[in-house]
Amino acid sequence: MGGPAVDGLRERVRGAVITPDDEGYEQARRVYNGTVDRRPAAVVRVANAGDVMAAVDFARETGLELAVRGGAHSAPGYGTCDGGLVIDFSDRHGVRIDPVGRTARCEGGVTWGDLNDAGYVFGLGVTGGIVSTTGIAGLTLNGGFGHLARGLGLSCDNLVSADVVTADGRFRTVSEEQEPDLLWALRGGGGNFGVVTSFEYRLSPVKDVVAGPFVYELEHAAEVLRFYREYVREAPEELGIFPGFHVAPPLPFLPEDRVGDSFILLVPCWSGPPDRAEAVLAPLRDAAPVVAEGVDTVPYPAFAAAFDPLLPPGLRQYWKGTFATELTDAAIAAHTEHGPRVPTVHSAVHIYPINGACHRVPADATAFAHREATFATVILAAWTDPADDAADTAWVRGYYDALAPHSDEGGYIGFMDHDDQHRIEANYRGNYARLTELKRRYDPGNLFRLNQNIRP
Repeated sequence: MGGPAVDGLRERVRGAVITPDDEGYEQARRVYNGTVDRRPAAVVRVANAGDVMAAVDFARETGLELAVRGGAHSAPGYGTCDGGLVIDFSDRHGVRIDPVGRTARCEGGVTWGDLNDAGYVFGLGVTGGIVSTTGIAGLTLNGGFGHLARGLGLSCDNLVSADVVTADGRFRTVSEEQEPDLLWALRGGGGNFGVVTSFEYRLSPVKDVVAGPFVYELEHAAEVLRFYREYVREAPEELGIFPGFHVAPPLPFLPEDRVGDSFILLVPCWSGPPDRAEAVLAPLRDAAPVVAEGVDTVPYPAFAAAFDPLLPPGLRQYWKGTFATELTDAAIAAHTEHGPRVPTVHSAVHIYPINGACHRVPADATAFAHREATFATVILAAWTDPADDAADTAWVRGYYDALAPHSDEGGYIGFMDHDDQHRIEANYRGNYARLTELKRRYDPGNLFRLNQNIRP
């Protein structure tokens, strides 16, 4: 695409239209995953909702493939494409907090770091991701869990309204009162139903947290996982906690001679009354001998960004995910076999809890259907050298294959990679039929297909 076609697109939008001949194109076409190397015909850095409407119309009219980029963290690189059009929200980071109504209105390019920082001033927050550079858009549309999920529910459970441009180029504001079916689909249905230009969230009191990792030797991994399995069932919902396998980076509380060793961690985040933190966290010290402990009282935005240095942009990445209602002894055996082989300091396995408030939402109340699941596991390999592609990808696949027999059918959309399209129906379970009906209503031509795709 070039010449008059590009000129015509530029005349229809206020934001920049970046093509292969323009300065800055190489940066504009990049996404977070370094294995993704695609060359779109044009990247539209949208300035407003009108630009989104114009770009959607242009893609539909010309038949160009359309990608939508918020935070650009999509594991399969769905925020870009070859030869098509990219709607890019990287200039749209506005957040407006209503401290009286306890809501936040966020533009489509906002990251969790943006929202966490804006809310902290007012002592307010909402469930967001473990890495703060992740965009709110992709995480929320996929469901969204993190440190606050046990107490506040999923990110999508806290989405109260959204502005959406659908495949016909129409701008729609959706809420429980206006087009509630579309809001239902956005709460976990991924990017299948339109381009969300702004999100409105319900906020809750969140300020400083008592949080940080407990580090244990790998020989105690089974003990730690069995402890976690039981403790998270009854722990106060203000406690977010997950175990993880990691290669240790340099950390001030870790002995220098242990940097580069692999460990199993427990990572708590207590957002309840500070005077209860010690009693809540004390059992973690008895789960197994503790090598090191990095717990402190910190602002929530600071802790929510603690894992950011481990996942900088440009790393080569490959992901898999599972849900499980129970963390069985057989699953723990699979974890203790494969978790210690975590290949790089940037790689990780986390087992997030999604009980508490997440379980109080019926399975058919949102597109996110796995309300009986208690654990969501992510297996992430991230590395720098292309020569390691095969080995690190094989580690993820082998780990996933070992867990699959001990997991629920389906997995979390946000942890799916490019080769997981066959899992779509299982991922949505009993909600899949309704989602396909809504896809036919709002996107019958499947314009929004660069995602974990629900076909109309």
